[in-house]
Amino acid sequence: MSLFSDDPRSGAPRGRRAWVGPAVLFSGVGLVVALGIAPAPYVIEQPGPVFDTLGTSGDDVPLISIPDETVYPTTGTLDMLTVSVVGNPDSLPNWVEVAGAWFDRTKAVVPVEQIFPAATTVEERDQANQAEMTDSQQEAIAAALTELGYPVTQRVSVAQIPDDSPSTGVLEAGDEVLAVEGTSVADVAALREAVQAAGTSGPVTLTIERDGAQQDVRITPVDNDGTAVIGIVAGAVFDFPFDVDIQLDDVGGPSAGMMFALGIIDKLTEGSLNGGEQVAGTGTIDAAGEVGPIGGIRQKMYGAVGAGATHFLAPSRNCGEVVGHVPDGLEVLSVSTLDEALAALQGIAADDTAGLPTCDGATPVG
Repeated sequence: MSLFSDDPRSGAPRGRRAWVGPAVLFSGVGLVVALGIAPAPYVIEQPGPVFDTLGTSGDDVPLISIPDETVYPTTGTLDMLTVSVVGNPDSLPNWVEVAGAWFDRTKAVVPVEQIFPAATTVEERDQANQAEMTDSQQEAIAAALTELGYPVTQRVSVAQIPDDSPSTGVLEAGDEVLAVEGTSVADVAALREAVQAAGTSGPVTLTIERDGAQQDVRITPVDNDGTAVIGIVAGAVFDFPFDVDIQLDDVGGPSAGMMFALGIIDKLTEGSLNGGEQVAGTGTIDAAGEVGPIGGIRQKMYGAVGAGATHFLAPSRNCGEVVGHVPDGLEVLSVSTLDEALAALQGIAADDTAGLPTCDGATPVG
């Protein structure tokens, strides 16, 4: 006889053994249910709707319309792309949803405070995004018309004044800033440079126009991380030779600027910039035609492929995020200016993109 039984069925009372399996099963089910309910401190970015800047924005309304100028027929598409955000501080995704997104190459999981800063409400973020979209459209119109040789003038306007700003009670929203210390400011960048040059040691004189009348006001700039500021949100106001209307509801942010500009140029010139191909792209743009980086470029590449695009124009400053993440069937071309974007479209139309800039090493990942 052995001191230890060789019978694998021994070692625990029969009743206890009978409940071990169900107990583990119920614990596992409970954990899954808990994770399926518990909110995670993240939001999920995924490909959003795609809009053809040469097409309509819904209800057969042209996305871009130019009522007082001759416009020409277009073919193919110039798609602008969006990123949808799943979740917000008031309605966070659960851990199961977040885990699924981690293993989905078309999605990105980001901390909620990265998209929704703690001091900003969802409504405030939406308003800021809509303001960026409006500014982006104006910059795109300016860039496109300037590219085509139309006269465009720019003025600097006060858009917002925070309550704790040194400009509170001195400037008003809608004021136009004409000069700083007697030197004209043609754009927002020039205003920043002039204020920085003035420093924070004393008041600076601004010449403004309010309600059609000019006046001088004095404001003492303050230091903001080494930069002299007068505490305003300034925006550009353009004077165009004719109206260009962009109709796009419920989409915010500045990242469609380049595609707006290309769509305007295509409508105002004969032929098709894209040679009838389906082209997608993204990137901010300023009135000078400089293309800037955007967020969510990986999701936008997958959104482009999902919409059927075979060519993609990417801001050169986003190339680090492009490399190794290009979906199958998508050719990515790197652009840093409106002129480079037009050259890329010319190559696409001619079926000859071999010599065009790309994001080095950007190869399909399947």
